[in-house]
Amino acid sequence: MVSVSLGSSRRDHTAFLDLLGERIEVSRRGFDGDVDAAERAVAELDGRVDAIGLGGLDVYLYIAGDRYVVADGERLLRAARRTPVVDGSGLKRTLEPRAVRWLAGHGPLPFAGLKVLMVSALDRYGMAVALEEAGCRVTYGDLMFGPGIPYPIRSLEELRTIARRLAREMVKLPIRMLYPTGSAQEAPPEARFPEAYAEADLVAGDFHYIRRYMPERLDGKAILTNTTTADDRRELRRRGVRWLFTTTPLVGGRSFGTNVLEAALIAASGRRPEELDEAGYESFLDRIGYRPVVLDLAAEEEGADADGRRG
Repeated sequence: MVSVSLGSSRRDHTAFLDLLGERIEVSRRGFDGDVDAAERAVAELDGRVDAIGLGGLDVYLYIAGDRYVVADGERLLRAARRTPVVDGSGLKRTLEPRAVRWLAGHGPLPFAGLKVLMVSALDRYGMAVALEEAGCRVTYGDLMFGPGIPYPIRSLEELRTIARRLAREMVKLPIRMLYPTGSAQEAPPEARFPEAYAEADLVAGDFHYIRRYMPERLDGKAILTNTTTADDRRELRRRGVRWLFTTTPLVGGRSFGTNVLEAALIAASGRRPEELDEAGYESFLDRIGYRPVVLDLAAEEEGADADGRRG
C-alpha cells in the first residue's frame, strides 16, 4: 500500500508490516503540500497497488454523530476508481478510543484527574470522548491553535456547539489553511499559548499541530499522538518530554499515520472500506492484538530497545 501525503517529502519512508497473515509493503510519499501533484499520484497508483492512504489531511471528520467532508480530501479520494482509498478516519474512530482505554488501564500514568491539552479535537472526536470518559480534565485548543483565538474550550458540549456552527464552512477551505503541510511541517516550532502547554500533564492530538506550537521546554510531560519519526523523538526528548504514547505501531523505527494502518488492513484483508464498520475494525484490532506504543524517552536515551522498554 502507498500513503499519498500532503506532508513533507523529507519524511518519506518504506517498510514491511506483517498483518493478518500477509506481508505488506508500506510506503509513504510526501508531496510537500501540492494538492495537484498528490491528485496525480493517486490517479497513477490506481489499480497498481492494493490500497492507498491519504496523509496530511482528513477526508471525513466525525463529530457527535455528524460527518463533515473536507473538500481537498474528497478531491483526492475521487482520483482513484479501482483501488480502495482511505484517510484513516474509519479506523481512527475505533483505534484512538481503544488506545486511551488501554493507557488508562495499563499505562504509566493515572488518567483520572489528569490535566490534558488536546490541541485539536475536531479531527479526533473519539479520542476526546475517551479522554473525558477516563476522567481526564481536558482543554480543547481548536480555536487557539487553528485560527489563533485565545479561547480554550473546556467541555465536549461546547466543542460540539462550535463544531455545528463552524465545521461545515471550515471544511470548504484549502487544506493549507487548516493543517500544516509541506515545508510547514519542517519549520522550527513557534510557541503559541505556552501557558496551555505548561498547565497540562499530557498533550494530545495530531503531532504536527503539537510540534508546530510547542514551547522550548516540556519537562516531565507526556505526549499522546500519532505519527513520529526518530528525529521527532529526539526533539521531544531534548525538550524534556518523559512519555511518548503513539496510537499506531512502530514500523521500521517510526510510527505511521492512521491512514497507513487502515490502508494496510484493507490491503491485507481484501475488504473494501464500505464493507467495514466499527465492529469490523474492532475485530481486526483484536486479531492483531492491538495496543498503543509506550515510549519512556528517558529510558530510550539511556539505551532502551525499540518499543521503549529497557533492553
